[in-house]
Amino acid sequence: MSSSTPIETARGTWTPPDDEALTRIMRDATTIAVVGASGDPSRPSHGVTAYLINAGYTVWPVHPKETEILGVPVFASLADLPGTPDIVDVFRKADALPGVAEQAIGTGASVFWAQLGLHSDDAVRIAHGAGLEVVTDRCIKVEHARLLG
Repeated sequence: MSSSTPIETARGTWTPPDDEALTRIMRDATTIAVVGASGDPSRPSHGVTAYLINAGYTVWPVHPKETEILGVPVFASLADLPGTPDIVDVFRKADALPGVAEQAIGTGASVFWAQLGLHSDDAVRIAHGAGLEVVTDRCIKVEHARLLG
Protein backbone atom coordinates (compact mmCIF):
# COMPACT_ATOMS: atom_id res chain seq x y z
CA MET A 1 0.00 0.00 0.00
CA SER A 2 1.04 3.57 -0.52
CA SER A 3 0.93 6.38 1.99
CA SER A 4 -2.30 7.66 0.42
CA THR A 5 -4.32 4.49 0.99
CA PRO A 6 -6.62 4.42 4.06
CA ILE A 7 -5.53 1.85 6.66
CA GLU A 8 -7.71 0.22 9.29
CA THR A 9 -6.30 0.43 12.83
CA ALA A 10 -7.54 -0.34 16.33
CA ARG A 11 -8.76 3.27 16.52
CA GLY A 12 -10.56 3.36 13.17
CA THR A 13 -9.48 4.32 9.69
CA TRP A 14 -6.24 6.26 9.19
CA THR A 15 -6.07 8.55 6.20
CA PRO A 16 -3.15 10.83 5.40
CA PRO A 17 -3.54 14.26 7.02
CA ASP A 18 -4.61 17.15 4.83
CA ASP A 19 -2.91 20.56 4.76
CA GLU A 20 -5.10 21.87 7.58
CA ALA A 21 -4.07 18.98 9.84
CA LEU A 22 -0.39 19.30 8.88
CA THR A 23 -0.49 23.02 9.67
CA ARG A 24 -2.10 22.36 13.08
CA ILE A 25 0.41 19.62 13.89
CA MET A 26 3.39 21.87 13.15
CA ARG A 27 1.87 24.95 14.84
CA ASP A 28 1.00 23.07 18.02
CA ALA A 29 4.39 21.40 18.33
CA THR A 30 7.26 22.88 20.32
CA THR A 31 9.52 19.84 20.70
CA ILE A 32 10.58 17.43 17.95
CA ALA A 33 12.68 14.29 18.34
CA VAL A 34 14.57 13.52 15.12
CA VAL A 35 15.30 9.79 15.01
CA GLY A 36 18.24 9.05 12.75
CA ALA A 37 19.64 12.57 12.96
CA SER A 38 23.13 12.83 11.50
CA GLY A 39 26.14 15.03 12.13
CA ASP A 40 27.06 14.68 8.44
CA PRO A 41 26.01 17.89 6.63
CA SER A 42 25.47 15.92 3.41
CA ARG A 43 22.68 13.84 5.00
CA PRO A 44 19.05 15.01 4.66
CA SER A 45 18.45 14.50 8.38
CA HIS A 46 21.17 17.05 9.15
CA GLY A 47 19.52 19.71 6.99
CA VAL A 48 16.09 19.01 8.44
CA THR A 49 17.45 19.17 11.99
CA ALA A 50 19.08 22.53 11.25
CA TYR A 51 15.88 23.83 9.65
CA LEU A 52 13.74 22.80 12.63
CA ILE A 53 16.15 24.45 15.08
CA ASN A 54 16.13 27.64 13.00
CA ALA A 55 12.32 27.51 12.86
CA GLY A 56 12.27 27.78 16.67
CA TYR A 57 11.55 24.21 17.71
CA THR A 58 13.32 22.47 20.55
CA VAL A 59 14.98 19.59 18.71
CA TRP A 60 16.20 16.40 20.34
CA PRO A 61 18.39 14.50 17.87
CA VAL A 62 18.34 10.73 18.39
CA HIS A 63 21.22 8.55 17.18
CA PRO A 64 23.03 5.74 19.01
CA LYS A 65 26.54 6.83 17.95
CA GLU A 66 26.42 10.64 17.74
CA THR A 67 27.02 12.84 20.79
CA GLU A 68 26.34 16.34 19.46
CA ILE A 69 24.76 17.71 16.28
CA LEU A 70 24.68 21.43 15.51
CA GLY A 71 25.65 22.16 19.10
CA VAL A 72 22.72 20.15 20.46
CA PRO A 73 23.22 17.06 22.66
CA VAL A 74 22.20 13.81 20.98
CA PHE A 75 20.23 11.08 22.74
CA ALA A 76 21.01 7.42 22.10
CA SER A 77 17.35 6.40 21.95
CA LEU A 78 13.85 7.77 22.37
CA ALA A 79 13.84 6.26 25.88
CA ASP A 80 16.71 8.60 26.80
CA LEU A 81 14.89 11.85 25.97
CA PRO A 82 14.61 14.38 28.81
CA GLY A 83 10.88 14.83 28.28
CA THR A 84 7.96 14.22 25.97
CA PRO A 85 8.37 15.24 22.33
CA ASP A 86 5.34 16.55 20.48
CA ILE A 87 6.53 14.96 17.23
CA VAL A 88 8.78 11.97 16.63
CA ASP A 89 10.23 12.58 13.15
CA VAL A 90 11.87 9.49 11.68
CA PHE A 91 14.80 9.10 9.26
CA ARG A 92 15.14 5.31 9.30
CA LYS A 93 14.51 2.57 6.77
CA ALA A 94 10.87 1.57 6.34
CA ASP A 95 11.42 -1.82 7.99
CA ALA A 96 12.51 -0.04 11.19
CA LEU A 97 9.36 2.10 11.37
CA PRO A 98 7.15 -0.32 13.36
CA GLY A 99 9.75 -0.55 16.13
CA VAL A 100 10.22 3.21 16.18
CA ALA A 101 6.42 3.62 16.30
CA GLU A 102 6.34 1.43 19.42
CA GLN A 103 9.10 3.53 20.97
CA ALA A 104 7.31 6.76 20.03
CA ILE A 105 4.22 5.57 21.89
CA GLY A 106 6.40 5.04 24.95
CA THR A 107 7.55 8.66 24.87
CA GLY A 108 4.02 10.02 25.07
CA ALA A 109 4.45 11.83 21.74
CA SER A 110 1.35 13.11 19.95
CA VAL A 111 2.62 12.64 16.40
CA PHE A 112 4.58 9.95 14.55
CA TRP A 113 6.10 11.41 11.37
CA ALA A 114 7.94 9.24 8.81
CA GLN A 115 10.00 11.32 6.39
CA LEU A 116 9.63 11.55 2.61
CA GLY A 117 9.94 8.15 0.96
CA LEU A 118 9.11 6.28 4.17
CA HIS A 119 5.89 4.42 4.84
CA SER A 120 4.94 1.28 6.73
CA ASP A 121 1.37 0.06 7.08
CA ASP A 122 2.40 -1.75 10.27
CA ALA A 123 3.84 1.44 11.77
CA VAL A 124 0.63 3.29 10.89
CA ARG A 125 -1.46 0.58 12.56
CA ILE A 126 0.73 0.67 15.67
CA ALA A 127 0.96 4.45 16.08
CA HIS A 128 -2.55 5.41 14.95
CA GLY A 129 -4.03 2.51 16.88
CA ALA A 130 -2.38 3.87 20.04
CA GLY A 131 -3.81 7.35 19.50
CA LEU A 132 -0.97 9.18 17.76
CA GLU A 133 -1.50 11.29 14.69
CA VAL A 134 0.49 9.78 11.84
CA VAL A 135 2.20 11.41 8.88
CA THR A 136 4.15 9.30 6.39
CA ASP A 137 6.07 9.95 3.20
CA ARG A 138 6.30 13.70 3.85
CA CYS A 139 9.30 15.87 4.66
CA ILE A 140 8.61 18.03 7.71
CA LYS A 141 10.99 20.71 6.41
CA VAL A 142 9.24 20.90 3.04
CA GLU A 143 5.78 20.90 4.63
CA HIS A 144 6.75 23.54 7.19
CA ALA A 145 8.21 25.81 4.51
CA ARG A 146 5.18 25.27 2.27
CA LEU A 147 2.49 25.77 4.92
CA LEU A 148 4.07 27.99 7.59
CA GLY A 149 7.15 29.49 5.95
